[in-house]
Amino acid sequence: MEAIITREKISQEKNRGFRELTVNAICRMEGEGNERKFILSFSSEQPYERWFGIEILDHSDGCADLTRLNEIGCVLFNHNRDKVMGKINRAWVENGRGKAEIEFDEDEESEKIYQKVKSGTLKGVSVGYAVDVWEEVAVNKISSDGRFKGPASIAKKWSAFEISIVSIPADHTVGVGRQEAGSIGRTLAHCERQLIVNKNILF
Repeated sequence: MEAIITREKISQEKNRGFRELTVNAICRMEGEGNERKFILSFSSEQPYERWFGIEILDHSDGCADLTRLNEIGCVLFNHNRDKVMGKINRAWVENGRGKAEIEFDEDEESEKIYQKVKSGTLKGVSVGYAVDVWEEVAVNKISSDGRFKGPASIAKKWSAFEISIVSIPADHTVGVGRQEAGSIGRTLAHCERQLIVNKNILF
């Protein structure tokens, strides 16, 4: 049976995403009892290529909602909800970046990931987020606040809902870095999906 991609489905897919970062400068917390705690950046305003074009997560006051991270935030492994590695002690925005203090659990599975992060074997971090409000900026136009140049879709209201340690990072530009997803290459399935999306939008 052929799948039908509707405008509503496209919108839902556009409004949820992941951004992968490379842990270049993850900071260990110092002091007694802090050996399992780290501070890292998990998001920035770096333009990021998604299937619909360039996306920018605005970090201006009131744009990023980190309530969920601060109230019930978990650290996952590879976005697997059944692989909880630790907790997010606090999350905040600083100098245009999302930052968090995380703490690894002490169970056997979490210990494995903790040791690999500690040794530098695992360097990838990814944030899962949902966008509620977009500002679309056309080619060669400037965003309403004068900060970004189009073409771009700017997330003016977005919420982070989890932070993951990942085995295959795609990014390297925050204190935790990032590179554009387009540099990884696109699969045939991705291209086929994009053709269906374009068809549904245009016709």
